[in-house]
Amino acid sequence: MTYNTLATQLDDGIMTLTLNRPDQMNSFTVEMAHELVDFYRTASANDAIRAIVVTGAGKAFCAGMDLSRPGNVFGLDESLQPTLQDMQDRLDDPEIMQGVRDTGGMISLAVYDCTKPVVGAINGAAVGIGATMTLPMDVRLASDKARIGFVFGRIGIVPEACSSWFLPRIVGISQALEWTYCADILSPEEALRGRLIKAIVPHDQLLIEAHKLAHRMTDGRSAVGTALTRQMMYRNAAHSHPLAAHQVDSLAMFYTSMGDGKEGVRSFLEKRPADFQGKVSANMPSFYPWW
Repeated sequence: MTYNTLATQLDDGIMTLTLNRPDQMNSFTVEMAHELVDFYRTASANDAIRAIVVTGAGKAFCAGMDLSRPGNVFGLDESLQPTLQDMQDRLDDPEIMQGVRDTGGMISLAVYDCTKPVVGAINGAAVGIGATMTLPMDVRLASDKARIGFVFGRIGIVPEACSSWFLPRIVGISQALEWTYCADILSPEEALRGRLIKAIVPHDQLLIEAHKLAHRMTDGRSAVGTALTRQMMYRNAAHSHPLAAHQVDSLAMFYTSMGDGKEGVRSFLEKRPADFQGKVSANMPSFYPWW
């Protein structure tokens, strides 16, 4: 994987994805957005990648949108007058795709669709899109030097990157509203109290701890089972009735019990580590993707 704004390194099944514009504090650009979408989609189909750890190069995670761009800094076409109907009927139309759609939201959707566990390792400033791009990640760890801010109100815009869906689910509606209304810069301690992050880690230990967690999530685990579990948790939890979860759970149990589940039972009875062979690229059950 070769990108202009990202760096990647695969080590023992764990892919470290680094936002790589350190001289600009990894500030976000449209190019970075497109590269992130491509990365997550490619990683989903790559069986060599078991989990992803996301961090930033240098002293920042991501200092938000690069506001130095001339014209509309978000890359939007101000000659258009899009409607909600356009967003429903023409979402993938090039005019809407390039001139209207929120690039941060396209990244969040790509992370949401990803088949691999994603751990955020927030090493420094994570502001605006630098904060919201972490919300679809499964777990967030923060360095003791991290600072996090949902600062959209300071520049007269609204939270993006599907954060109005993710943030209330993570921290609750009241906390989400307070943070976005006030647009404060949060210390790691404030983020931990609000349950946005799992833990505060000494700066020089952040990637070590993130990799340990990624290995705990994937070592000795079925790649197919993990991929299904990730999608079941996110998608089933959004339904209004548990029957929808029961329908999907039943199919997922049926097919995994005939795949890696057989090896899992054998290894348990034989008191040995499991040797799961299922691959996301080839062995997902026929009902996937069910949505």
